[in-house]
Amino acid sequence: MIKPAPRATDAETIRAEILEKLAYSIGKDPVVAKRHDWLNATILALRDRIIDRWMDSTRRAYQTGSKRIYYLSLEFLIGRLLRDALSNLELTGAFQQALQGLNVDLDLIEALEPDAALGNGGLGRLAACFMESMASLDIPAYGYGIRYNHGLFRQKIVDGWQVELPEDWLQHGNPWEFARREAAYEIGFGGSVTLDTLADGRQRRRWKPAETLLASAYDTPMVGWRGKRVNTLRLWTARALDPIRLDAFNSGDYAAALNESNKAEIITRVLYPSDSTPAGQELRLRQEFFFTSASLQDILRRHMQQYNDIRSLADKVSVQLNDTHPAVAVAELMRLLMDLHHLSWREAWDITTATISYTNHTLLPEALESWPVHLFEHVLPRHMQIVYAINAKIIAEAQERPDCDPGFLSSISLIDEHNGRRVRMGQLAFVGSHSINGVSALHTSLMKESVFRDLNRLYPGRINNKTNGITPRRWLLGVNPGLADLLRESIGDAVLDDAALLVKAAPLAGDASFRERFAAIKRRNKEELSSLVSARLGLKLDPSAMFDVQVKRIHEYKRQLMNILETIALYNTMRAHPDRKWAPRVKIFAGKAAASYAQAKLIIKLANDVANVVNNDPDTRDLLKVAFVPNYNVSLAEMIVPAADLSEQISTAGMEASGTGNMKFALNGALTIG
Repeated sequence: MIKPAPRATDAETIRAEILEKLAYSIGKDPVVAKRHDWLNATILALRDRIIDRWMDSTRRAYQTGSKRIYYLSLEFLIGRLLRDALSNLELTGAFQQALQGLNVDLDLIEALEPDAALGNGGLGRLAACFMESMASLDIPAYGYGIRYNHGLFRQKIVDGWQVELPEDWLQHGNPWEFARREAAYEIGFGGSVTLDTLADGRQRRRWKPAETLLASAYDTPMVGWRGKRVNTLRLWTARALDPIRLDAFNSGDYAAALNESNKAEIITRVLYPSDSTPAGQELRLRQEFFFTSASLQDILRRHMQQYNDIRSLADKVSVQLNDTHPAVAVAELMRLLMDLHHLSWREAWDITTATISYTNHTLLPEALESWPVHLFEHVLPRHMQIVYAINAKIIAEAQERPDCDPGFLSSISLIDEHNGRRVRMGQLAFVGSHSINGVSALHTSLMKESVFRDLNRLYPGRINNKTNGITPRRWLLGVNPGLADLLRESIGDAVLDDAALLVKAAPLAGDASFRERFAAIKRRNKEELSSLVSARLGLKLDPSAMFDVQVKRIHEYKRQLMNILETIALYNTMRAHPDRKWAPRVKIFAGKAAASYAQAKLIIKLANDVANVVNNDPDTRDLLKVAFVPNYNVSLAEMIVPAADLSEQISTAGMEASGTGNMKFALNGALTIG
């Protein structure tokens, strides 16, 4: 196939491409075009340039027969993509100049791009950073997740309380994505399992689901640094096999006519539906199986299309489970290999364990998912059989050990018999993987000593460490271009290709000129954040004050409560000793609490009540301010991180697996406390 000629990168050419998209894709004349029209036209013009590289990357992967990474994650917190893609393709200046010639401000239209509501916290942001990093390292990879209609929720603060509203991020469509209706797979739930006899006399289990829906794919290109590779983020949306029951509709029962469609689509409506009710628990399990099954079916289709040999799967495919949400992949891959590809149990197990790897993110018991056996059996009857079979194998292996006792067997079992009989997804992910990694040295060590102590004894060597990281392109060049320019001038452009070169900046701490420029950049970032806080909260901040920041998911173990109590103590001390030479301080909080997490929501309420008292006290208002900035997301983080002076990392010791937020603050020159 003939490769397209490289496109010119001058402003005039780009301007013509934007105008063409505005006319022929948006259907607008420049005279009447609104900012959203210019945003979409700009994205589409850039997307065309990305497609050339995307197709080339895909062709290279097929031609070389490279092993592919498939990253399964319930979250992908990718944020806005326009600025990131422009930066990675080194086209920011050219597009800025092209738009200026059309009297359009890139910064203004860029701010209109919604954050993709596909995640909540560090888990999703790590997945997004991995996607960028793999593309930058020229590693063929797919990310697999769910195309949520409304994400987690949009946070609003009313009288100090968190209120959850739908995040309508698809209101204006998503110009980045490509609908792949041809990539659709049937996903089953419930039903029964029969024992069939094959033509050669062998017997095979066959699952007959009571309910079936379709998973349809949407692809988004993920651009690596300098455009070296463009990988694919494939997100699934659910739809009914038959969108409407015409018999019910024509008889006037309109609700019943759409019942199947609504039941299917609810699976991909929101991220983390509350599991405080039996219906919520079932929806979560369905959601996790839905995207996992669709992803594995897609992976096997692609592999068979290229190699036509299911037994070579582990040689060409690596499936990485991001936490326990896709852990059902172990049972589903076994089902696909045995029931559809007719492999023996032993062959299927060997291929499954050689293909799958698992990243553990937490030692918190509630985060290591488990499902009631009766629920799992009701929703996934065939998979329950497979889990029992895997468990029998593991127990049999354990009983061969001389140190085996009832406590050891209870610890390694995939079924928790002590809490109402539950399927342990962490254990399932562990035994079905050849590699289990922690995300920091301490976390990995604690994994071996606590949650997976006995499994580590049974399968020594499987646990390893892969310390988490961040992409410096986004979290330095993207969010803090002033500091990036200063570092490039001071230590060279290569710092954006290799963050280890930042050590060269250490001697510059003694350079007065460097310190002055660094301080001016920090001041400018603080002024921009102050403007945002003023616009959103009506609160005036002093950019010369110390910005003391704690922004992350609201949870008791992250100890925002301790930070608030310290704020109260500081406020009381300031009032009691006004004669002291206090350094003005701004306490900045942001983060969402899970909708059903009452204690975390009380912490948000307390933070806002403290802010109300402190900010309205005339005796301390020039010394201390408290701001809880609502609806924390990637775009808000991109404003807060470069403006921070002090980074609060005070989670309970041993419970914060890695803490990549701390890396972002440190990269932007904030001091860490904790």
